[in-house]
Amino acid sequence: MKYIKILFFIALLPFTSSAQYLEGGVFLGTSSYYGDLDPDNLNTEGLNFGYGIVAKYNLNDYVAIRASLLGGQLTGDDALNDDERIRDRNLDFRSPIAEFAIIPEFNILGYNPYDRIFSPYVFAGIAFFRFNPQTDYEGQTYQLQPLRTEGQGLPNRPTPYSLTEFAIPLGAGVKFSLTESWNVSFEMAYRFTFTDYIDDVSSTYVDRDELIAAYGETSANLANRTSELYPNVDPVNAAGTSRGNATQNDRYLFTGFTMTYNFLNGFGSRGYGCPNNF
Repeated sequence: MKYIKILFFIALLPFTSSAQYLEGGVFLGTSSYYGDLDPDNLNTEGLNFGYGIVAKYNLNDYVAIRASLLGGQLTGDDALNDDERIRDRNLDFRSPIAEFAIIPEFNILGYNPYDRIFSPYVFAGIAFFRFNPQTDYEGQTYQLQPLRTEGQGLPNRPTPYSLTEFAIPLGAGVKFSLTESWNVSFEMAYRFTFTDYIDDVSSTYVDRDELIAAYGETSANLANRTSELYPNVDPVNAAGTSRGNATQNDRYLFTGFTMTYNFLNGFGSRGYGCPNNF
């Protein structure tokens, strides 16, 4: 968090060496997830459509403050894993994701619509996001958080997790000026989160009978789905053994293109008007 504060401080310095202006536009790309149900092998099934709107206030050629509202879907499925042990775990999830972020952006070469029309950039900021892991079971869709599949709330178990969390977006991209009015950029950005439950998987299995008594049979059936692969075997009770990796929080990624329009007579500041302002 110390580094994020430093970045915000730098971004908010009152630079006046060049004109300030607004941009607004749309993001289109992909959303993807990295966590306990992330397969080892590369595949396209974990890529989902990502979209959103972006507004940006350019303080000078080097620094801009971006606000964005992005959405998409995150998915994971043990069936896609090369590891037979993981496939036997047989868990899967999908979750809508909605994110609001404030991000300082730093143009490495300097950028404006007239004479600095290309630059790579880097950024780091803060985001709030909403998720809701779900799965299908016996022809019905279940929201997983209310089922408390890892015994959340029981003695000596974690508290129920929140569906609204913080993240730190960190990434890089390149941008081009198509005209004096239009820009296009391509970027890739990890979101480092403070939760390990985007996929509803984190720590260890809870005793099956204890889960049934506390939260019902559906909770127990979705906590351990190995027996679905072996119909003639009784439901597995693996109490205390590893269900996920509690030492690393889940992450997600937005990758794609942003198209923005320049409002050159910017909010509360002098407009560009012509290249002579530089």
